[in-house]
Amino acid sequence: MNRTQGPVLEAKAISKHFDGVFALSDVDLQVRPGEIHALLGENGAGKSTLVKILTGLIAPDSGQVMLDGAPAHFKNVSEAHRAGIVALYQELSIVPNITVAENILLGNEAPSRGGVVDWVRLRRVAREQLKRLDQEHIPVNKMAGGLTPVQQTMVAIARAIAVKARVLIMDEPTAALTDLEIKSLFNILRKLRDEGVAIIYVSHRLEEVFALCDRATIMRNGQVITTSKVEDITIDEVISTMVGRSLQKQFPDRGRHGDKIVVELKNLFGRRVHDVSLTVREGEVLGIGGLAGSGRSELLRIIAGAQRHTSGRVLLHGQSHSHKSVGAALNRGIALVPEERRSQGVILSHSIGENIALGNLARLSRWGLTTRARTKSLALRLMGELQIKSLGPHQTVRQLSGGNQQKVVLAKYLARNPKVLLLDEPTRGIDVGTKAEIYGLLSDLAAKGTAVIIVSSELPELIGLADRIMLMHEGKVSGEVTAEGADEEQLLVYCYGRAL
Repeated sequence: MNRTQGPVLEAKAISKHFDGVFALSDVDLQVRPGEIHALLGENGAGKSTLVKILTGLIAPDSGQVMLDGAPAHFKNVSEAHRAGIVALYQELSIVPNITVAENILLGNEAPSRGGVVDWVRLRRVAREQLKRLDQEHIPVNKMAGGLTPVQQTMVAIARAIAVKARVLIMDEPTAALTDLEIKSLFNILRKLRDEGVAIIYVSHRLEEVFALCDRATIMRNGQVITTSKVEDITIDEVISTMVGRSLQKQFPDRGRHGDKIVVELKNLFGRRVHDVSLTVREGEVLGIGGLAGSGRSELLRIIAGAQRHTSGRVLLHGQSHSHKSVGAALNRGIALVPEERRSQGVILSHSIGENIALGNLARLSRWGLTTRARTKSLALRLMGELQIKSLGPHQTVRQLSGGNQQKVVLAKYLARNPKVLLLDEPTRGIDVGTKAEIYGLLSDLAAKGTAVIIVSSELPELIGLADRIMLMHEGKVSGEVTAEGADEEQLLVYCYGRAL
């Protein structure tokens, strides 16, 4: 495919503001047929707003969207779809309680005979779309909710090509995928690129960008800073351009932890946990790695009281700890920051202040009633400490970037001064600058004596942040290493259940 031809989709001098604050200012973007174009920037840089404008979800205040060199006025997402512009978001719009075939043809006119849906043809068309992606092994009669994350991603892509997508916009598509699944996805995207599809790839995983993309546009504070061929830039240059400063050191220095054991598990069994024993000391950061389904998240939920274990013991400060609820565990100083921040960590329709208050009603109440003054004071203090970028405590969490939403989740629990902080994928979908801020925050908490346990699929994150790393495979501990001096290959061997 000749990628030197003119752009299929173009943003020209696009500007957009919300509540008097500019989200985009005079933004230009050109995407050519048959290229994978990375759209990069910190959370809040304006990427999501630009994608919403390109797909007809919102209208710009000024500027113009161009399709094949002609002005395009999309009044809604459906109009953009009909023009061949389709966005796939991190939270895939798969309908779980209908079949794969129905999901693939969703948004298209279903084949019919005599006014009745022709199910045979519908399934045949669905299979044809999956075959284009080399995914014909996915059963078209299966309910979509029973698919694996990568299969759901493939079904969403199949739906996009079924509507003859000319521009495919992907927002953090690998967040829930394993390394092997990511490799499979990349092969599909390269195939679509070679067929002439233009792909806009939004990701905070810069290694993926350099492995996959042809060009990259970098945004900061609602403006485009530069567009370059990926082969002409380095990861360090991308990071410094994104954040406007050089991040010479992403991870803080490791501190000294105490000898006092805070959390201890003895021969713990659960649905996906089999005979796990571990200790975490005061001020220590324990990293837990492993493949999806290895039991990592269940282990955190058991410690936090969100899930019951079947046998074994959980000890807190040497005393048996077997709480029946998250609230009971929280009252004893154990806080869990969940993996799904949007559905489990915050109430998106509520304000920042309200979300922080919901986790701290007892300390904010007087005679059973919360006071606005106390709620605002607590929110302002934590927003300052965590550098939450917003219009103020009154702003709804839905309006915040992903990184700032995660900071609100952290603020809600840090207000409780936890003795044990459990974090499940705390930096997923967050830019490098915000990651560095969260790493520094966790390091400061550990220095004050908090025991920190972090589950992460990003091995460099575990190596850079933790004191020790425990690896799990099929519910069991497959290995344990000191983080300092560890390497990714060593950790992967344990993740796959292989002994060194």
